[in-house]
Amino acid sequence: MSRTIRTICLLILLGVLLDPLFSSQSEAWRVAEPGWQYAFPRDHGSHREFKTEWWYATGNLTDEQGHEYGFQLTFFREGVQPGARPEGSSSFRVMELPFAHFAFTDVTGHSFRYFQETSRGAFGEAGFATPTNSTGRIAWMNDWLLEQEGEGRFRLKATAGETGEGRGMDLTLTQDRAPLIHGQNGISPKSSTPGHASHYYSLTRLKASGTIEINGKRHPVSGLVWFDHEWATNSLEPDQAGWDWSGLHLSNGDDLMLFRIRNKSGATVFLSGTLRDSQGKTLPVNDLVMTPRGIWKSPHTGGLYPAAWDLAIPSQKLTLSLMPKLADQELVLSPFAYWEGAVMGEGRSHDQSITAEGYFEMTGYGGNILGLSK
Repeated sequence: MSRTIRTICLLILLGVLLDPLFSSQSEAWRVAEPGWQYAFPRDHGSHREFKTEWWYATGNLTDEQGHEYGFQLTFFREGVQPGARPEGSSSFRVMELPFAHFAFTDVTGHSFRYFQETSRGAFGEAGFATPTNSTGRIAWMNDWLLEQEGEGRFRLKATAGETGEGRGMDLTLTQDRAPLIHGQNGISPKSSTPGHASHYYSLTRLKASGTIEINGKRHPVSGLVWFDHEWATNSLEPDQAGWDWSGLHLSNGDDLMLFRIRNKSGATVFLSGTLRDSQGKTLPVNDLVMTPRGIWKSPHTGGLYPAAWDLAIPSQKLTLSLMPKLADQELVLSPFAYWEGAVMGEGRSHDQSITAEGYFEMTGYGGNILGLSK
């Protein structure tokens, strides 16, 4: 989601500074409304008539020795003025603010690193584009890159960090299933109040191959990647303070996306999800139960995060217990932090034992956020 509403909590850094400008332009921004007809590769590209947009990839990988890794790479676009920069206007004219996050979990090595890049993109060093005939860059930030290389094939690349802290990846992603559209009638609601929604789809089972890099040493890897793309203008309501999201690959071949949104007192105010089975049948999840289990206290922020989760979808006879592959996968970014990490789980589906692997995101525990309520 975010990525469910997405790690977009980062936008607080820019939103606070630009709030007067956002307010003055608010009438011109398009909101997510029913009836959106998704088309690809068009919708892999940017939607500059909406204020906020992100392209988010997470993956679980293994190398030839069986060592496990996880990653998150997210590109954010925060609009300042609707639309693209007018032809012939100055390169210094700011229409949008791009920035990106890259986080890397060395599960076997018990380490977690995260990085942030920002840029005005005035001279093409960062930006967003729409692939032409299924080829071309989609989002980039210096040498961080999301690119479509052909129909159903993508490249994902990022390298960051100093000596002793360096992490990187260069992956080819092959699409295995059709895009999974979340919600109904073209929108993914984020509230029971009409008007708070996004346009949101996922490429759930991208087969990954390539290399990861740790302190200058490369390792061939393979695995599965979950990709989200979401765009909106006013997803959250003012009293919504955080969310918990997950994208999961189940061992029976099912794909599961789920999220809950909490208010400022911590109560659940909205739940949603999408389940696609191995045969391609897609079902909206209307009876989701998300139960936090235990507490993990961040040594960095003092934030009290759920240590694990119990999930249930009674109508599908599905239960899962999820645990992080590494407890500390918190990205600490002033003036707030969020937890985004690799998880695994086990449970049952229609009386059959299953396992799960994917990513989990938790916001609003390590610091206040503004989200998408403006």
